[in-house]
Amino acid sequence: MSLEPVVLFFVLGLAAGLLRSDLKIPGSIYDALSIYLLLAIGLKGGVKLAEQATPGMLLDGVLIIGAAILIPLVAFPILRYLGKLKRADAASIAAHYGSVSVVTFSIGVAFLAQAAQEYEGYLIVFLVLLEVPALVIGVMLARYGAGQVRWGRMLHEVFFGKSIFLLLGGMIIGYVAGPQGIAPLDNVFFDLFKGALAIFLLEMGLVAAGRLADLRAYGVFLIGFGIVMPILSASLGTAVGWMLGLSVGGTMLLAALYASASYIAAPAAMRIAVPEANPGLSIGAALGVTFPFNILIGIPLYYWMAQTIHQIGA
Repeated sequence: MSLEPVVLFFVLGLAAGLLRSDLKIPGSIYDALSIYLLLAIGLKGGVKLAEQATPGMLLDGVLIIGAAILIPLVAFPILRYLGKLKRADAASIAAHYGSVSVVTFSIGVAFLAQAAQEYEGYLIVFLVLLEVPALVIGVMLARYGAGQVRWGRMLHEVFFGKSIFLLLGGMIIGYVAGPQGIAPLDNVFFDLFKGALAIFLLEMGLVAAGRLADLRAYGVFLIGFGIVMPILSASLGTAVGWMLGLSVGGTMLLAALYASASYIAAPAAMRIAVPEANPGLSIGAALGVTFPFNILIGIPLYYWMAQTIHQIGA
């Protein structure tokens, strides 16, 4: 399969940043695109949820979240004892990798659309639900045995920060309105989605190029971690998706969710809850290594993994 075209916009932005081009996306446009993408994804998930919601989804949700909790618990000792990072830095990075990336999920959806592959639309719900456990575990790992945590402020930042608020709000609107109610908005929120995502990825490429410098101190280890950890997490997601009986597309999306690392909600929450952690390491690894790996290599790899496990299990 050819490379998803929107990914090439990320490569263009990355090249512009590395070559020190004067290309810049105005901050107001970036903010507007972020709001648009989050709302569009939330609306689409809400519509799918209205079409597909069943009582069995509750048990699926418990298993998906329960398995996802393993990711930061596995990442932390690797970072702490193999990478020899400080406790705060290891906990913060583990929280970033236990959390999820809405943009990676969006690219996974675009990939499946290009492949004409169906998927379970309610997986959008886990974009919201998977954010919280990893952040709480990250704080607990950082604070084990010492210090105070401003839980109220951190949880407010998680639930009422822009990303979760818009995703959850869009999902509720989509669910309440249903497919017929949202149909008049299709041209704005669904037909223009890939174009907006392409411009957003151009900016993400520029940002990722700027974050690569943050990895110098722990360069080799963090680069390796930023590649190996998402593959391990995706393997877990593939196994869980298959065991739950998800489609190939749904299995791939769950693998991509597990493999992704947050660079929107997690940095905001960790800034409040674990202020002594170095954000350059966590954001540098998540955005400078794992994000480009996932969209260039990871998503096609996870699709292959999903196809393979379904063929073996058939």
